[in-house]
Amino acid sequence: MAVLGCGVVGSQVVRLLHEQSGDLAARVGAPVELAGVAVRRLDAPRDVDVPTGLLTTDALGLVTRDDVDVVVEVIGGVEPARSLILAALENGASVVTANKALLAEDGPTLYEAAEKAGRDLYYEAAVAGAIPILRPLRESLAGDKVTRVLGIVNGTTNFILDKMDTQGSGFEEALEEAQALGYAEADPTADVEGFDAAAKAAILASLAFHSRVTAADVHREGISDVTSGDVRSAADMGCVVKLLAIAELNTSDSGEEAVSVRVHPAMIPREHPLASVREAYNAVFVESEAAGQLMFYGPGAGGAPTASAVLGDLVTVARNHRQGTRGVGESAYADRAVLPMGETRTRYHVAIDVDDRAGVLAAVATAFATHEVSIQTVRQEGRGDDAQLVVVSHEATDAQLSATVAELREMDIVRDVTSVMRVEGTDE
Repeated sequence: MAVLGCGVVGSQVVRLLHEQSGDLAARVGAPVELAGVAVRRLDAPRDVDVPTGLLTTDALGLVTRDDVDVVVEVIGGVEPARSLILAALENGASVVTANKALLAEDGPTLYEAAEKAGRDLYYEAAVAGAIPILRPLRESLAGDKVTRVLGIVNGTTNFILDKMDTQGSGFEEALEEAQALGYAEADPTADVEGFDAAAKAAILASLAFHSRVTAADVHREGISDVTSGDVRSAADMGCVVKLLAIAELNTSDSGEEAVSVRVHPAMIPREHPLASVREAYNAVFVESEAAGQLMFYGPGAGGAPTASAVLGDLVTVARNHRQGTRGVGESAYADRAVLPMGETRTRYHVAIDVDDRAGVLAAVATAFATHEVSIQTVRQEGRGDDAQLVVVSHEATDAQLSATVAELREMDIVRDVTSVMRVEGTDE
């Protein structure tokens, strides 16, 4: 086998291959021998000692060697990872990857190459680190109908929001703490703006609903605009704010079953299982017709946890290769359309700074009614210049709510709409 990349994850894969060689051989039924490790620089510092003879900068040459049966790709990014994976498959090797960005952007190309080559493409480590979630969706629940997947799939944002909730930190303060602890990169954009979670949501939706979903199909909002006031408002409602990846079956305007996929911050009740997910942990909540509700929880990132998922896939594909078989390939037979966010229905929490005078509540309620957004609860906070209305709606489409907010901002009695946040995980 060959490993592409020897960074945080790759170094742990190499370490575990060495430390667990005997157990891995027993599980596969043959020794698992490391043929080489492709790196950018031979002299770069590493967390694990790799024999000099195994290191190479010729990644393409490594994956196309005749003695390489399995390629583990943990370099990340779209290129050169895509070209190397395709070359490996074409050369007859199965592939294990943790590359969420590539799978979310161009997964079908990889699936088709694996199918043509008669080889495996496994990627458990691409979503939620060590948590086994993809194989249950792909195999364990193959006889069931999944209706909804709701998850916290980014540890950085969960850490930040947890600190804002439990310690009263502001966003910037919590981000700085996450960076100091190594939970956030120097440039945290991929995490805090939801790009990482959106890629994972696309993969989850594709597997859960047997349809091709790409990252471009996922509605994405990050947490950089979440304020301490939003977190306090959630607490007043008995809720907590989480960045959620949500994939669910809906009905389109034409009456056909469709998939909606979105990533955004949302308020969820503190009694919901996902509300108790703290620090940098991940969790995925699955709802299906027969099995009901299932919860998958654990460390969602880090070298060793992610390497654990990589090695789990490695054992499976190595065993398949030895037996001349292959595992489950892509399942996209349902070919469901992806519902535009404007047609997706959810509940909303809307905070509105208003003039403190008679008739304000009636005027605001009229604006909601005009766009057919039903109000569940409304309360007034503060007096005088601090007067604010907090409205929680019943389910409405994104388009309806956007039109409502636009009208509110044009009203003389409204000083500003200070917060609009979705509410998930509750019954109306």
